[in-house]
Amino acid sequence: MEIEIKRRRCLPCSLEVFKINGKNADNDDFGDMEPTGGSCMEGACGYDFVPKMPKQETLDKYNINLDEYAEICEELREALFIRGCGWCS
Repeated sequence: MEIEIKRRRCLPCSLEVFKINGKNADNDDFGDMEPTGGSCMEGACGYDFVPKMPKQETLDKYNINLDEYAEICEELREALFIRGCGWCS
């Protein structure tokens, strides 16, 4: 399995590129971004990516298994770990 993830430079809580095996992917299929506190206006914004339980339709959509789903979620957790951001301000 090939995963390509690239955050946006000026909006690091979103992805510029997210592909699975060359297919455009949607991180919402794998989890949600949850705020951890802080204010963007004060340059203290923070978010964590929190994985969802896998759905068969998601596994089928990307032609992946449960282990690959877990690997993708871990990659997204690392890529979308945001602390002390202030780009939105």
